[in-house]
Amino acid sequence: MLARRAARELTLILFSQLEENVKQYKKEDFNKIVIDSVRTLTNNAYEDLKLQSSSVVEMIEYIDEYESNHPTNLARPIESNDVPVPIPLTSDMTGRLTAIADVCEKAFAALEIAEMSVLEENSDTKTYIRKITDSYVKNKQEIDSTIQRLSVGWDFSRLVKTDKDILRIAITELLMVKEAPVKVVIDEAVELAKRYSTEDSASFINAILAKVVKENELD
Repeated sequence: MLARRAARELTLILFSQLEENVKQYKKEDFNKIVIDSVRTLTNNAYEDLKLQSSSVVEMIEYIDEYESNHPTNLARPIESNDVPVPIPLTSDMTGRLTAIADVCEKAFAALEIAEMSVLEENSDTKTYIRKITDSYVKNKQEIDSTIQRLSVGWDFSRLVKTDKDILRIAITELLMVKEAPVKVVIDEAVELAKRYSTEDSASFINAILAKVVKENELD
C-alpha cells in the first residue's frame, strides 16, 4: 500500500531527528515532527533536482553543438536552419540520463508523500507513522537488543544510524504492528537501505530481518 510505503520513508527521516534515548519524543509534538520530516524529504529532492539540472544544461549544449558541427549541417547554406541529425548515445550520457530519471522519480515520490501526509489531517500515512513510532518508543530496549544480538560480528554502537533506524522500523512492523505482509516489510526495508545507505547495508539489513523472521516463525 502506497500510504504505508510513504509512512516508512517519513518514519526513517523522523527517526533521524530522535535522540538515541528517545526522551525528546513527545506525542503532542507529533504533527510538527511529521511536517519537519516532509520538509526534509522535499528539500532533499529539490537539492538533487537542482544539482542534476546542470547535467541537463550540459547535454543540451552538447547536442546543439554536435548538431551544428555535423557534416550534414556544415554543408548547408549559412543562413539555413540546422536539421536534426542522429546522435551517438555514449555510456556517459546514458549514465547522466539515468541519474536524472532517478532524481525525478524521487522528487515525484517526495511530492506525493508530502501531499498524502500533510494535507490530510487524519491520513493513513500519518496513522501508520504514529503506529510505528509509538510502538518503537514503547519497545525500544527489546528492539535494539534484538538488532544487537543478531548483528553477529558487528558492534551495535558503530552501526550506521540509518541502518539501525531502517531495522528498527522493520522489526517494529514485524513484531509489534503486524499489519503488513512480512515480504513487503523486508523488501521495502531493503529498498530504503539502497536509497538512503549502501548496497552493503541492503544486504546486511536483509540478513538481519531474515533471522528475525526465522527466529519468530513469521509467515
